[in-house]
This record gives sequence, C-alpha cells and structure tokens, in this order.
Amino acid sequence: MKRRQILTNTAIGLTTGAILGACNQTTNNQANSTAQSSDLPNLKWRMVTSWPKSLDIIFGGAVMICDQVKEMSGGRFTIEPYAAGEIVPGLEVLDAVQNGTVECGHTASYYYIGKNPSLAFGTTMPFGLTAQQQNAWFEHGGGLETMHKLYSDFNIINFPAGNTGAQMGGWFKKQIKSVGDLQGLKMRIPGLGGKIMAQLGANVQVLPGGEIFLALDRGAIDAAEWVGPYDDLQLGLNKAASFYYYPGWWEPGATLELQVNLSQWQKLPREYQAMLKAAAAQANLTMLALYDGRNGEALQTLVSEGTQLMPFPVEIMQAAQKATSELYQEQGTQDATFGQIYQQWDQFRQQVRNWNSINELSFTSFVANG
Repeated sequence: MKRRQILTNTAIGLTTGAILGACNQTTNNQANSTAQSSDLPNLKWRMVTSWPKSLDIIFGGAVMICDQVKEMSGGRFTIEPYAAGEIVPGLEVLDAVQNGTVECGHTASYYYIGKNPSLAFGTTMPFGLTAQQQNAWFEHGGGLETMHKLYSDFNIINFPAGNTGAQMGGWFKKQIKSVGDLQGLKMRIPGLGGKIMAQLGANVQVLPGGEIFLALDRGAIDAAEWVGPYDDLQLGLNKAASFYYYPGWWEPGATLELQVNLSQWQKLPREYQAMLKAAAAQANLTMLALYDGRNGEALQTLVSEGTQLMPFPVEIMQAAQKATSELYQEQGTQDATFGQIYQQWDQFRQQVRNWNSINELSFTSFVANG
C-alpha cells in the first residue's frame, strides 16, 4: 500500500500540478491586472501555524500561500506567516483564528478533536483515505462542504492547503513485537489514531512538532510519530530512537489546511477570496509532490546512519484495524454529527477503494513483482 500510494501521489502531483501551474499563471496575470486597475484595498494579515520554521516543506506550505497571494494581488494583499510559538502555541491555531487574534492559520484539524471529534475528517482518519482519495472526497464527495459546515460553528472557513501523503508509523526506543509491548508505552500521537493507540494500551500524549525531539531524547516519551523520513530527519528523531516503524495506518493521507476567520473572510473582496483559494490549492498539491520527491532519499540516509526500519507486526495491524472499526461505531452512536459524516465518508471510501483496486493496485502490484 505504501509503494502504491507513493506512485499514485507522485502521478497526481506532477500531472495536476502542471495543469494547476498553467491555470495559476493565468490567474496571476488576471489578478495582477485586476489589482493594478481597480480600487482593491491594501490589506495586511497575519497567519499563525502549527509548525517550526526548520520544517521547510510543511512551514513552506504556509509561506507559499502568503507569497502567492502577494504576487496575485500585486502586493496589495499581504499575509505574514508565523511559526509555532511566535504568536500562539502550535496547538492553539484554531483558537487564535476563531477569536480573531489573527486573520488566518495553517494547521491540521485533528489537533482539535477535543472541541469536536468530527474535525478529524478534515485531516485524516485511521485506515482511511490516501492523499489522492482525500482530495477526491473534498472535491467530489462533499467533503469540503461538510467541513465548511462544521467550521461555521467556530467562525472559520477552511481550505485544503497541504498533504504529507502516507506517513510512517514513528520512532520507538525499543522493538515492538506484539500488542503487549504497547502496554504503558508513552507515545506522542494526535487525532483518532491516538485514541486507538490508547485503547491498545499506550499512554498517549500530544505535542507540537518542535517539542518532539527533546521529549523523545530525554525519555519523557518512549515513542513518537511525526510525518515521514524527510521531516523526521530534519528534526533529528533518528538520534533519539533507533526503531522506525511503518506504515502509519492512522495517517494514510494527512491534509493540512488554511483556516480563515469567517468574519474576516466575508469582508474580503471576491478577488481576494479567489486568490486565497487558488494559493491554498497550489500549496495542497506542491507539498505532496515535495514529500514524495524527498522522502525516498531521506529514508536511504536514515538507514545508512543506523536506523532499523521495521514493519508493524501483523498482530498490531489487525488489532488496530479492529479497534478503529469499534471506535467509529461507538463515536457514531454517541455523536449524531460524527455518525452522519462517517456514513457518507465510509460510502465514498468503499467506492473509491473498489475503483483504485482495479485501476491502480493491479498495475502497481504487477510492476512491484515484475
């Protein structure tokens, strides 16, 4: 599945990126012409993020949005991006946008499932959709409309603005051979994946990216997942733990998003709204292409430096999948909104998986075994 997804994501990243690039060039020219020939206002916004600047791809997605908006507006609409902790902590982006402390933010919706568990659908679901399938759900399966309705309760409108692709299972200080080895394990893992790991016996913690290395290195946690080889190497996680597991079944295609204060959004001229949408879409595709392009080389570096690459035991994968199914059923019973979204999302998941098993899995399986 991991190899299949990388091939799939690379294809859509290159093909759609080329198309979007041409469209964006036209949009840029039109926007520049509009901005220079109209009375569009001069606006200065601030964007808070959940990321440290050291992670050039993921923080770079936020920077890309800001740069694109500035270029398309002819410099009339500028947004200044801020790293986690510069204005608000990395896990308080939604609060800052909701309250109007800043106009917009770049984050992951599943950091905020304590406010509403259904927000997890905006980022990724355990054993859920790949990056390509996630984009299809947003654009064709009613996903974006669903998230807009959810976020309206927080005075926010959101747009997909980055995707990491299928993630790794994370770093462990000791080898994990069975579900029993998870008992009492202190692990950094957010979202519903964290809830499932807790059901399997782990002591789950949620930390922003910039705090993971020290916690793992000093023994405050025993294991941690972040994104994948490129970012994990940037954070130096291989220096704090030796065992690197895959796949990250809890994040098969994690979407990051642009959150905009809804009141501020409604005040924007429609031209500026279009610019923000286009910039977010560009970041969504470009980030995925960058991760697919760099993760392979980074993984080779990690292994050459002593990282022990290991698949999760089948026992753990099966237990996690069973616990995931039970969690979805339980959450749907307790929360009507979650249940409604899950039913629609699950129908789309089955449909797109059936199609992808024919058009992509058959091809990639043959190539892999050829």
